[in-house]
Amino acid sequence: MSFIKTTEQESNYNHLEKMSIKELLVNINKEDSIVPLAVEKALPQIEKLVEQIVIKLKAGGRLFYIGAGTSGRLGIVDASECPPTFGVSHNLVIGIIAGGDTAIRKAVEFAEDSTTQGWKDLLAHTITDKDVVVGIAASGTTPYVIHALKTCNTKNITTGSISCNEHSPLSLTATFPIDVVVGPEFVTGSSRMKAGTAQKLVLNMITTSVMIQLGKVKGNKMVDMQLSNHKLVDRGVKMLMSELHIDKTLAKKLLAEHHNVRASIKAYHSDGN
Repeated sequence: MSFIKTTEQESNYNHLEKMSIKELLVNINKEDSIVPLAVEKALPQIEKLVEQIVIKLKAGGRLFYIGAGTSGRLGIVDASECPPTFGVSHNLVIGIIAGGDTAIRKAVEFAEDSTTQGWKDLLAHTITDKDVVVGIAASGTTPYVIHALKTCNTKNITTGSISCNEHSPLSLTATFPIDVVVGPEFVTGSSRMKAGTAQKLVLNMITTSVMIQLGKVKGNKMVDMQLSNHKLVDRGVKMLMSELHIDKTLAKKLLAEHHNVRASIKAYHSDGN
């Protein structure tokens, strides 16, 4: 199988500096429209990985995302949104980036080139074969990610990957690879664009479908969400009004007592209602 680094290929456009603002926006949007179709083609791969993650998490395991640069940041964003959205522990989905927390905001030179640090970063979380590690790299060639997954494989830890090049070294390393081939970027090599969008879409699909499978959604509502601001409290009240067919006053009272939509529903029914 040949490996073609499409993420680094020449843009389909040239003389970008001569384009008007409208031309720039239209053409960027035209390129972005390719992404959902590429994700659709990868759905069978995404399904296989999600199935494995659900099995592991139901058995008490955790999900790790590991990446560098934009890919690492996207993994951290997705992991950090799980606790407030689904009410799960911060230790259930964990994002790791080459260069550590500093790299979330500022690039850390050559951090992605290490062939040993990725595994060390996973070890810091006492990783075991109960867990799943998903490597994220647009190019599929990041040493930090590849070597972390290689070590995971030797430890019988389930591995997955998200890359935007078919048959990349990362894809060939992961047991459950996902290849979302979006083609050349609008600005040559700027994988924060289409590749980053593709990775974000896939990450959303993974955690959302996993959390639904784990019972963290009722109907279509986030009944386990953290009520961390007034907007979410108001949303919780409306959920209770709709689910239990009660007025706003009672819904507010239930939520104030139980601090959680699911717990409020359970308490209401346990009182014989």
